[in-house]
Amino acid sequence: MEKSILVTGGSGFIGSNFILQWIEQERSPVVNLDKLTYAGNPRNLISISSDPRYGFAQGDICDRERVRELLQRHQPRAVVHFAAESHVDRSIKGPDDFIRTNVHGTFCLLEEVRAYYAELTPPERNLFRILHISTDEVYGSLGPDDSPFCETTAYAPNSPYSATKAGADHLVRAYHHTYGLPTLTTNCSNNYGPFQFPEKLIPLVVLNARAGKPLPVYGDGMNVRDWLFVEDHCRAIRRVLARGKPGETYNIGGHNEQKNLTVVQTICALLEELAPERKPKGLRYFRDLVAFVADRPGHDARYATDATKIARQLNWRPKETFESGLRKTVQWYLENEAWWQHTLTGEYRLARIGQPASRGETSPA
Repeated sequence: MEKSILVTGGSGFIGSNFILQWIEQERSPVVNLDKLTYAGNPRNLISISSDPRYGFAQGDICDRERVRELLQRHQPRAVVHFAAESHVDRSIKGPDDFIRTNVHGTFCLLEEVRAYYAELTPPERNLFRILHISTDEVYGSLGPDDSPFCETTAYAPNSPYSATKAGADHLVRAYHHTYGLPTLTTNCSNNYGPFQFPEKLIPLVVLNARAGKPLPVYGDGMNVRDWLFVEDHCRAIRRVLARGKPGETYNIGGHNEQKNLTVVQTICALLEELAPERKPKGLRYFRDLVAFVADRPGHDARYATDATKIARQLNWRPKETFESGLRKTVQWYLENEAWWQHTLTGEYRLARIGQPASRGETSPA
């Protein structure tokens, strides 16, 4: 059997989608290291919990002894680093956890990977990679006529979240240039798709609309984001891991710029088509639930990501349009009520599926 990969934060939204796709498409075993904060849901991976190629280890990336133990035991050929605090609103209310996980946690991981890498044989070093997953928010905000972010765009983060991710990006870059660690970094645009925590815009709108609750839109709703279907993002990560050049950064975007208000209105139209019978009594149109609220502090006006580099060098392009990806996403939430009900009630945090309670760990066979 091929050597495993170690994934941090693999029970979260993007990480779990990545692991599911990896198990379906690749041969290498996966070890998932996750702290299981509010955003980490073991139910995301229930379909592969008995697969001999999947193993789970509960732990914190800030726990260097735990990270060291897993590296030594599993001897992975790669580390894919998703673990992060990622919600802007939460970072504004309480940035401490973001600094601890996104900056200090990345530092701890890099230090342990550096020590592990030093002990590898020359052939093993040639194959080893550590891939850091980041965000386009590190680049700041664009004006309506500005060119999209590219890999050489100067960093200008505007929230505690994006500032901590920028700090992590700089550490990863420094560990390549200073210590020769074979790092890779990806900066992605806004993701959406199955298993996204309901605090994020698209699942929040779907579930609030079903419940007849207001659909909150910041400011005038004209803020623009580039939307990337999560399965396309995961394909891009796999491509970068397989073919990316150590030390390089690759932007990943969906080529789907949309105003926030347009996203909400499109979801409402899809719900009218796909689930008119689920409309709350007395409500004429789902769009009537739209409610404009006070704008977020420091709200970036526009994100747009230039993914030319990954297209030209690694031959990756998104498969989904915004329309096709959003339709799949809305349909998924309509068909998976048990998942989001468990998430909303917090029951998922009480059930650790496929994990021994004493140790919180299973290993690939």
